[in-house]
Amino acid sequence: MIFNSKIGKDNEVNRQKWIEENLFKIPAGARILDAGAGELKYKKYCSHLEYVSQDFCQYEGKGNKKGLQKEKWDTSQIDIVSDIVAIPEKDKSFDAIMCIEVFEHLPEPIKAIKEFSRLLKKGGHLILTAPFCSLTHFAPYHFYTGYNRYFFEHHLKEAGFEIMEILPNGNYFSFLAQEIRRIPYCANHYASKKVSLFTRLIIKTILYILENIEKNDKNSSEFLCFGYHILARKNKD
Repeated sequence: MIFNSKIGKDNEVNRQKWIEENLFKIPAGARILDAGAGELKYKKYCSHLEYVSQDFCQYEGKGNKKGLQKEKWDTSQIDIVSDIVAIPEKDKSFDAIMCIEVFEHLPEPIKAIKEFSRLLKKGGHLILTAPFCSLTHFAPYHFYTGYNRYFFEHHLKEAGFEIMEILPNGNYFSFLAQEIRRIPYCANHYASKKVSLFTRLIIKTILYILENIEKNDKNSSEFLCFGYHILARKNKD
């Protein structure tokens, strides 16, 4: 078992499953905006919808070469090229908006929330995910390391939204495991040192310990987690 620990590997898996489930709940034919769509990763779950993508299209994969980068990033299929806080669409143009792992890259995230409120019809849904804690990535377009649930509870309400669901993704133990798994990469990249087999054994042992502790987890996500999954409904015009 020590060599088969899965803890810390489910950040993206959990998020993708939640997004897929909520997109399939949107009625067929509804018009949805994918704000900050990047490479249209979630378009495949919108075949029953009128899908419109938006992105600022300034990130090309290498950024300033600091932190984690993608090397290649293709936004050539984006429908609307604009700032996310000034999308050239009429008021109440969309039945739904999704914005996935974008908020840490926005200089003015509160303005983005207000823009989503403007664009959504009354009763429209916002599907939003954002990290609680993130490493530097897509720099120089990385402005916030993450958001607590209280940020969204406060600002979504002010913008006329009712939060229907706000779920933590992961917990303290799974987050630690995710970063412990990153030690070999960071040692090689930032310390020019490859970890030894003994060090790898220690890492696997720690992962095993964390996995066993996590079985008794009691809401450690309030302390630290990967991020939050939020489903909100616009209630006010």
